[in-house]
Amino acid sequence: MQAPSLHDYVRIYFTLYERFEQEQENMNLHRGHPFDYEMKALIFFFTLMQVRRIKGFKTQWRWLYQHPEVVLWLGFETVPVRTTLSRRYKTLYPVLQAFIAYLGKWAEMLSTEFDSHVLVEDASLFKAHGPVWHQSDRLAQRVPEKLRNLDQEATWGKSGYHGWVYGYSLHLSCNRAGFPKLAQVETARVDEGVVFEQKKETLFRFGPDAIVGDNSYFQAMRVRRWATEGVLLLSPAVAWKNGKYAQAYHGFIKKEPYRTWLKCRKTAIEPVFDLLSRLLGTLNNHKQLPLQKLANVQAFLCLSVLALQIAMIVNNAFGLPLKLTYLCTLLILLSHCYSVEFIKLRSWQFTPGNVLKKRCCIVLWKSGCESTTGSYNNILIN
Repeated sequence: MQAPSLHDYVRIYFTLYERFEQEQENMNLHRGHPFDYEMKALIFFFTLMQVRRIKGFKTQWRWLYQHPEVVLWLGFETVPVRTTLSRRYKTLYPVLQAFIAYLGKWAEMLSTEFDSHVLVEDASLFKAHGPVWHQSDRLAQRVPEKLRNLDQEATWGKSGYHGWVYGYSLHLSCNRAGFPKLAQVETARVDEGVVFEQKKETLFRFGPDAIVGDNSYFQAMRVRRWATEGVLLLSPAVAWKNGKYAQAYHGFIKKEPYRTWLKCRKTAIEPVFDLLSRLLGTLNNHKQLPLQKLANVQAFLCLSVLALQIAMIVNNAFGLPLKLTYLCTLLILLSHCYSVEFIKLRSWQFTPGNVLKKRCCIVLWKSGCESTTGSYNNILIN
């Protein structure tokens, strides 16, 4: 089975971003003098660094300096300095948000698995890098004397899984296949319902028949208001039990296909958050982030959502299983310093029957050969 190479990823990233730019004529992505380093090249470069767990901007500069072939692929005339990398990284978020929304709509023509017939909404909390700032000190804007490396932009939020978390939240919209459609990153204290209303107009542009969410997204007036606009809001609504309208709503969501749509939430979006945590390397300690400050966190999380989108699109183009996304995104990591001979690293596929199902194994050996590019034609999938 043929698998995508690094050159395929570069070409697909660049081609899709160029299409996105062409259709954003009314959107001012940048004013003034043209950038010395194109946004599409920086998006791919930062994604490559993120997957390879290279987070410091000085380390990224050093890595580029040691890999001139990558500088050539990206179209850089010179290696960008550390301050340029840091400054441009902080400006990625609005562009990434718009690019993710564009791909969410554009991909619908590729396959029915990318449709927007039913969308699923949820949020996940990520712990801030560094120590926590207790609420009493935060409200008084008082930093304890011995508290070092504190992220003062993070806030407190409560998760049903992890309890109180000091950090940030990723608000994600996807379809029933787990393909991301929209992403928004806020501090942890921002209510899910508030973000839901902010995303409403963009969500409705996908033309969904229904949007599924947990109890945090339910409001009786929201259900009625959205129904008049032709969109069903499906939620367990466990706190809304009394009255004829509540009884009518609970009777309605037990009918097919609404019952099936409501049940698909756990198998659609929750495995995506687990997959994103694996791609980001945020598996321990309440998914603690490696970066501080809102602008950096927004770019960091949205880059992973974009990588997941493109991995699914690449899978579709190469005839690979759509949800074998960890393997395809891992191929970026395998480039340059590694060559693939035999593979044995865990990759996951989630299905309606199983949240996570082992799909294949990979063995990776660090290469000492002269060639710095890996070949992916001999990947063995069990």
